[in-house]
Amino acid sequence: MNEAKVQTGPLGGSLSEQTTRPDCAVIALSHVTREYSGHAGVVRALADASFSIVAGEWVAITGPSGSGKSTLVNLIGCLDRPTAGELKIDNVDVASMSATELDRFRADKIGFIFQQFHLIPYLSAVENVMLAQYFHSMTDEAEARAALDKVGLGSRISHLPSELSGGEQQRVCIARALINHPPILLADEPTGNLDAANQTIVAELLQDLHRNGHTIVMVTHDPEMAGLAQRKIALSHGKVFCHPVGGPMVTLRR
Repeated sequence: MNEAKVQTGPLGGSLSEQTTRPDCAVIALSHVTREYSGHAGVVRALADASFSIVAGEWVAITGPSGSGKSTLVNLIGCLDRPTAGELKIDNVDVASMSATELDRFRADKIGFIFQQFHLIPYLSAVENVMLAQYFHSMTDEAEARAALDKVGLGSRISHLPSELSGGEQQRVCIARALINHPPILLADEPTGNLDAANQTIVAELLQDLHRNGHTIVMVTHDPEMAGLAQRKIALSHGKVFCHPVGGPMVTLRR
């Protein structure tokens, strides 16, 4: 087995490039850059990022506002494409796909858990989960009910989002993310809008999913949530700093 390769960065952490066995990597970036054109010129939101995430790994993405986290999440979630470099999801170069192919690929490979829930207000919990099935292929109400039961909402399947607490709405989001059995869960601040009790419930659900083999990529500002991950990827001004398992951590300053 090839060992991980880490470069040391100017802030004292491990930087930029971490390689893993290609047959294990479910997400692999190689010198990925994303630039945007604006009135003030070209903005480089992500600069020459190279790292891999292996199947079954739990990675936390951290960094201050404006550091490039949203850009990185949009790329990993196949919602955007790199300006330069190569991005592979499950060993497929996503830049080579048409928009239609990418939509289907995203539905197959990635389950999204959002901070803002994004539930349809006039649909019940089970109907919100079934909506994800509809965009994937076909609906199966029994399977959607089972998914809600797994997250502890078996008695709330007919409730509208307005009739659910914030923690319950987030658990509907988790059930929706899982319903199509994607290999990757992409969680964007999954506990950001929750009180302490519901943060604990969601954290325990994510831990259980990880124990059952799910690959989790989680954006978080919460150091306790970040501490649950096996590895951290920190961003500062578009630069990526990868921290290996058991390696030293650094605090990124603006």
